Order: sequence, then structure tokens, then C-alpha cells
Amino acid sequence: MAMDGTSPVSPEPNQSKPLDPKQLVMRAPQMDFTSNDFLFAKLLGLGSYSKVTKAKRKNTGEIYALKIMNKKHIIRENKVKFVKMERMILDQLDHPGVVKLCFTFQDVHSLYMGLECCTGGELFEQIRRSKRMSEEDTRFYTAEIVDILEYIHSQGIVHRDLKPENILISAEGNLKLCDFGSAKMFRPLPNGFFQSEEDSSAFVGTAEYVSPEVLHGKSASHSVDLWALGCTIYQMLEGRPPFKAATEYLTFQKVMARELSIPSHFSPEAKDLVDSLLNLKPNERLGVQGYDDIKNHPFFKGFDWSRLRKMATPKLLKDPNTESLDEEEKWQAGIIDGLDAFVYDV
Repeated sequence: MAMDGTSPVSPEPNQSKPLDPKQLVMRAPQMDFTSNDFLFAKLLGLGSYSKVTKAKRKNTGEIYALKIMNKKHIIRENKVKFVKMERMILDQLDHPGVVKLCFTFQDVHSLYMGLECCTGGELFEQIRRSKRMSEEDTRFYTAEIVDILEYIHSQGIVHRDLKPENILISAEGNLKLCDFGSAKMFRPLPNGFFQSEEDSSAFVGTAEYVSPEVLHGKSASHSVDLWALGCTIYQMLEGRPPFKAATEYLTFQKVMARELSIPSHFSPEAKDLVDSLLNLKPNERLGVQGYDDIKNHPFFKGFDWSRLRKMATPKLLKDPNTESLDEEEKWQAGIIDGLDAFVYDV
């Protein structure tokens, strides 16, 4: 996708005027559900103001990943705009590599998002279980991430927290990007929703994947996701992120100095791909002038991009501690008793 030197997420003029929320057309309906309409299984994830649990609608048997967000904490920590933005982005994006928002509802204490349940878990867990992924599996997963990034960037969205924990694996073995709470919008979504950022240079993201220009206080562009892509490829091949230290501060120092060594077991093509993505100069990173530059890299020699979603997916490694458990027996009502009872530091 040629960009002629122009970022695919360049801001468009006169697009920041918010629409009346009543005028916005939403794909995912707001339902009148309550928590009593669901049975709950295992906890899938825990965030600063939310938890995600596996949930099953009682009357249909449909299974979802139910994201539950504590209203008091959202308001206290000034997270309202981030929650609203993530809900809108997930509602409006339409791509097989982005987790689907199915419905929303709320009660006195909490907001709920019913998301498609990706039973393969996180990419992070597959990396952990495999220790080091093969170059073949890494190539496939990298191609899917590239496909996802190309799409969201074309929609004027920068994710800003790309990492293996935010990449889920479907039952079919394909990757799906989630958690858009840190995203940055450069133009309105298809339904007209737009949310500008008061401080576009504010730090968001995760220490091991944050780009050096963000740490230097520069405004984030789609190049920050390309840097995180380089970190993720490195982690798939090596089993650990390229920039990791005892503290967050020391990790930041490593990132800003680009203090890393590429293992000898990386192929020359893999080494060059990682090197080209982890360029300290954001305007010189591979992919900044168009995703064809990544797709045509020697690492992908012979790869048929036209068949990406039709290819056989890598075999998933199961957790040996839970592989034999019958999850059906773990469904129960009220597993999240008192849905407002989150434990947070005040």
C-alpha cells in the first residue's frame, strides 16, 4: 500500500467536532442484560480497571469473553474517555484480525462488553510454552499482525500497546488484536465518532514495547506500532522481549539507547527484519512508507499473502496443568459475586 511519504493515519482537517452521541450508528447493540443472564467460568484477564471472564448466556449457550469495568474506578481515575473510545473502535472496526464486539450492557456498578471468545488464549502464552517459536510459525504470526496493523492504520487508528498479551488466538488458530484502550485516533470512525487527545505525547503503552520517540516526549504516529512489531517478532523467536531490565526505568534506558543483541540463531533475514523495525528513527522504520516494504522483505520470500487467511495455522501448545480439566464442569452462576467488588488502591 503506497503512501507517497504520507502516513496512512495523517489527521484530516475539521474532523474533531464531536457528534451528538444519539446520532452515532452502532453495530453492537446495547442490551438490557444483567449478570444473572450468564454463567461464568475462568478469569481470562485482569486490568487496571477491568476484568475479563469467560461467560455463557443461559438461554442460548453462546460463549463470550465478558469484559467487566468498574464504574467508580473509571470515574475516579479519569478513564471515561478511554472506555468510550475502546467501545467505539471495537464497534466500528470490521476485520477478521480484530476481536469483535457483540453487545454491551451495564448495571449500577459496572459496564460490560461482550466480546468474541478467543479460545486459543494469548499469543504470549504460546511463546511462553514454546520457549522459542520456529521461524515458520513466527513468519505466519508476523504476517497476520502485519495484516492487522495495515488495516487499523488505514482506518486512522494507532494501537500504541501492541504486545503478545494483547494478541489473542481464535479457535481456528488465527490472531486477533484486542485492548484498544490506549489507542490514538487520527480521523473519525465510519459512524462519525472522533476523539482527539489533549496531550498526544503522553506516555501510554508497556515498557518493553514502547518506542524511543515516545519516551523522548514526541507525538505518537503509526511508527510506534512498527517498533512494537519488531519487539514482538524478536520475542517470538527468542522467548523474551528485546528490551528487558530489572526496573521499568532501566528498561526505558535500554530502549532509548537501543541496547540489544540479536541472538545468533536468528536467520539473516529475521535479523534484518528486526533490525529494520527497531530503527531509532521513526521515519526510517520498515513499513513507514507502506506495508509492501514489509511484505516484500526477504523474511517473507515465497510467502503467499493472498492466501493468508486460508493457510494452515500453527499447532497450539496447551497448558499441561489444565489440559485434562473439563471446563464444562466449571460453569457456575455468581462466580463474580458483587461485580463492583474490585480491589484497587485508593
